[in-house]
Amino acid sequence: MPSGPAQPTVPERLLAFLDRLGAELDRRGDAVALLGLGSVGRDLHRLDEHSDADFFVVVDDAAARDRYLADIDWLEAAHPVMWSLENSDVGRKALLEGDLFAEYAVFSLADLETAGYPPGRIHWSRDDAPSGLDVPRTPLPRPQSLGHEVGEAITNLYVGLHRDLRGERLTATRFIQGYAVDRWVTVLGHLGLGRGAQQDVFVVDRGVERRFGPEVLPLADLVPGYDRNAHAAATLLRLLEVHVELDPTIVAAVRSLIARADCDAQSRGSSSA
Repeated sequence: MPSGPAQPTVPERLLAFLDRLGAELDRRGDAVALLGLGSVGRDLHRLDEHSDADFFVVVDDAAARDRYLADIDWLEAAHPVMWSLENSDVGRKALLEGDLFAEYAVFSLADLETAGYPPGRIHWSRDDAPSGLDVPRTPLPRPQSLGHEVGEAITNLYVGLHRDLRGERLTATRFIQGYAVDRWVTVLGHLGLGRGAQQDVFVVDRGVERRFGPEVLPLADLVPGYDRNAHAAATLLRLLEVHVELDPTIVAAVRSLIARADCDAQSRGSSSA
């Protein structure tokens, strides 16, 4: 039997949604531009079946902004909304019909003068829209120095191991397998050991699996789970020692804590056996 027509993919449906949204904004007259961000922005090559629609709506003034924030009829006119959440003073997250997800913010033209955001892509704009809305006027936060990031990573291990020994293993896990790993990812970027630039300037761990190989980012050992903080810390300390210069005093202190945390973990394992 002949197969039916191919169903639109998620990328196709997301871009079609933005097309409809742009048409609706154009019809209303008080909107200036629709900016796509992330995978519906300048990184269209990243669009896949797990993508969502991150976008900014730019409007004339504060009164228009407040109308768009108070009532989502403009969004519902572009696509049925199944559920939404006001997640900031300037925007919402929304689950759209057909299992599409959107996250957006609304800004007036004046707001954009001081807003910090990564460069986007103008999906639609009014004929009289100012040029350059896709590029922030306010510089993005400058990255910290290599030395700062290394220091944060090693002290995250130190503090996290003390929390682990105190029995506060959830916060210990966040320090050792979360914060310290984020700092290590940033260190790798400083050292030029990755492929390409950081995917999201505000979220360091986005796309790290594609950017770094397991020889410098062995995630299964860096993030082995709640009961394995000593193993995670030992893995990261070893990587730091290979790639950057560390003060032997803090290294000795962290290594001593790893040994104590490892003994403690083994003791817990024996007790539960």
